Amino acid sequence: MPKKNKILVTGGAGFVGTNLIKLLLKKTKYNVISVDNYSSGLKSNHIRNPRVKYINGQTVNISKLINKPKEIKSVFHFGEFARIYQSFLKMNECIDSNSVGSNAVFNFCLRNNIKLIYSATSASLGNKGKDKNLSPYAFSKAKNLELLENLKKWFKFKYEVIYFYNVYGPHQISSGHMSTVIGIFEDHYKKGKALPVVKPGTQTRRFTHIDDTVNICFLAWKKNLCRHYSIANKKSYSLKDVAKMFKSKIKLLPKRAGERYASALTNKNLSNKMYKYFGKINLKDYVGNFIKNNS
Repeated sequence: MPKKNKILVTGGAGFVGTNLIKLLLKKTKYNVISVDNYSSGLKSNHIRNPRVKYINGQTVNISKLINKPKEIKSVFHFGEFARIYQSFLKMNECIDSNSVGSNAVFNFCLRNNIKLIYSATSASLGNKGKDKNLSPYAFSKAKNLELLENLKKWFKFKYEVIYFYNVYGPHQISSGHMSTVIGIFEDHYKKGKALPVVKPGTQTRRFTHIDDTVNICFLAWKKNLCRHYSIANKKSYSLKDVAKMFKSKIKLLPKRAGERYASALTNKNLSNKMYKYFGKINLKDYVGNFIKNNS
């Protein structure tokens, strides 16, 4: 029987996936396979290490892309469409990735007895769960959690779920339609341009550093207890407050569809207790260091 000596990361050339692969190489002896369609991932994120293999492909074709599934120990499924407002503009792409593609990943894991680690989103938790209907993105992610819950009941499928909260840090996307808030602010700061803030600007977010985020992903994988985890920052900031940290001019943008007004912390989702973890890295310190290094 083949030895399970590989870990598969979907979205492995993206922001979270790249940082996770670095951590896996550092803390484990497993080889790593990345499957990425490069819709937002970058070849410049590739890690030059003989233990890492990069495959250009869609998650819907995962069974065709991986010819030796019995060698895969775990799948970190981070390769989904991951933006709220953009999911209105590219709804078909969002559904293809998050519903059709993720269903293929779930079935691949189920058929081959592979443990799944799935990235969920705080966007589907707010307003007592009603925020899941605010956008195609939040809706698709919430439906995936319902599907996973049923797969657990029907087939005793084993998985971990980690809820992300506005992740920022190295390898984040700083320009284009898939860029992050902190990435946009950094890009505009470097160019001497006013920082764009969506109205009203008082909406709050629990910005969480990528190192804190992938550390909890790794912890969940290592504990192997089939739980739901959240990794957030204890302190939330309004978008205006974050922009002010950069000591730059602010340009207010019109309100956008799907905009949430707070990042909700919750104790439970569906029938699952939430194991809450809080990041150690402070956003103010991060921004202060960024300004110091780019002045």
